[in-house]
Amino acid sequence: MRRTTSRRQLASNPRFEQISPEVGQLDESAVDDALRDDPDATLALLAEMTGATDRRLSDLARRLAARLFLDLARRGPARRGGVGRLAAQPYRPDGGDLDLDASFEAIAEAEAGGAAVDVERLRIRSWTTPQTAICLVVDRSGSMGGGPLATAAIAAAAVASRNPADYSVLAFSNDVVALKSQDAPKAAERVVTDLLVLRGHGTTDLARALRAAADQLARSRAARKITVLLSDCRSTVDGDVHGAASRLSELAVIAPRSDCEEAVRFTDECGARLALVDGPSGIVAAVTAALER
Repeated sequence: MRRTTSRRQLASNPRFEQISPEVGQLDESAVDDALRDDPDATLALLAEMTGATDRRLSDLARRLAARLFLDLARRGPARRGGVGRLAAQPYRPDGGDLDLDASFEAIAEAEAGGAAVDVERLRIRSWTTPQTAICLVVDRSGSMGGGPLATAAIAAAAVASRNPADYSVLAFSNDVVALKSQDAPKAAERVVTDLLVLRGHGTTDLARALRAAADQLARSRAARKITVLLSDCRSTVDGDVHGAASRLSELAVIAPRSDCEEAVRFTDECGARLALVDGPSGIVAAVTAALER
């Protein structure tokens, strides 16, 4: 059952009545002002408002949050890791040097027939990097609302913005929910919106979540496969967590700086990378760091 938040509960935040002066209202200019003053608190409040008992306010907050979170995710450069190599590719103006060997037949036929060269048959030599598949795994056990919910939703937006063709998003507690499967297209805004509907519940089955990530990435043919785990790594369900982690070719953990002891221990033991975040406004940089080698 979806947990909701009353207007009285939301009003405990001093910014709330400026952002929502009346029932069913959301003032976007007030949200902009609040973001300039205190981005983390405002992003957390907006995420919490997506679960308001006031259904009109909840719908407005969810639409604004999805748009805002995707905008935040797209502001940073999408850097790609991997070793580049020269390869023949379809012709693009200024895309690279013309591959004479691969294009010779098309050029010769055009000259013999006195016709223009068919650019569809031309090839260039250009640097490429290996394709990358990403699985974002979000811990929704225990309490997940406000800041943690905003952080998870912006992380999903960041992954969707950087790798729109080959990624998945899983949310887990004692079970695992696929918000976006690796091989199924889904609009980024819908992925973020569906994540914002979630609230925390249940125990933490980290081993099951990591096995599910391995299963998702097995569907991809990408040369590089990265699992990004957003969690404090405090598993409360018995399971072979390290065995599950060993199935993953690359694992990067993003943990809250205020509660990172278990994450530090886990990443040390399994050789994963670790990035720490203080709040929602830092998650895009953390995701970017996690995707780098």
